[in-house]
Amino acid sequence: MSLGAIFSSRISNDPDSPLPPSIYDFKVPGLDGKVIDFAAYRGKRLLIVNTASKCGFTPQYEDLEKIHSAYGGKVAVLGFPANNFLWQEPASNDQIAEFCVKNFGVSFQMFQKISVKGRDKHDLYRWLEEKSGKSPSWNFGKYVVSAEGNKVRFFSSGISPLDSVVRDALENL
Repeated sequence: MSLGAIFSSRISNDPDSPLPPSIYDFKVPGLDGKVIDFAAYRGKRLLIVNTASKCGFTPQYEDLEKIHSAYGGKVAVLGFPANNFLWQEPASNDQIAEFCVKNFGVSFQMFQKISVKGRDKHDLYRWLEEKSGKSPSWNFGKYVVSAEGNKVRFFSSGISPLDSVVRDALENL
């Protein structure tokens, strides 16, 4: 893990720290340890999903990959493994990467495992909750962020990424 990744993961667990004003201010380590600057996503709609490998919703990886392929450069699908719900993501970052590629052909950006709820909730998820008024109650909760980065809609785990309400948000938010 790079020094930047270690630093960014440590500062992102303070529930009292001020949040960045924009989604484009976040820098989060990918599964390979390289820090991803969200400024690279400016002008794209984002589909941000908390994922887990041992969940009943895990087959949604396939649908997320379809979204990634169908929308090309207009939408960035961003996966955030989390072990917050019944320990359904116990794997290491390397194991998660291997699982996603081997079982679902995932080519969209996956990030290092984070916390999406509780006292150690990552700042990105604090920001998403603040903007949408909602937080994931299970794995595969989905946030769609507008291309301007100022509007956020939340969709629960049971709603497929291919559902018309999600696709409408990806096309019109």
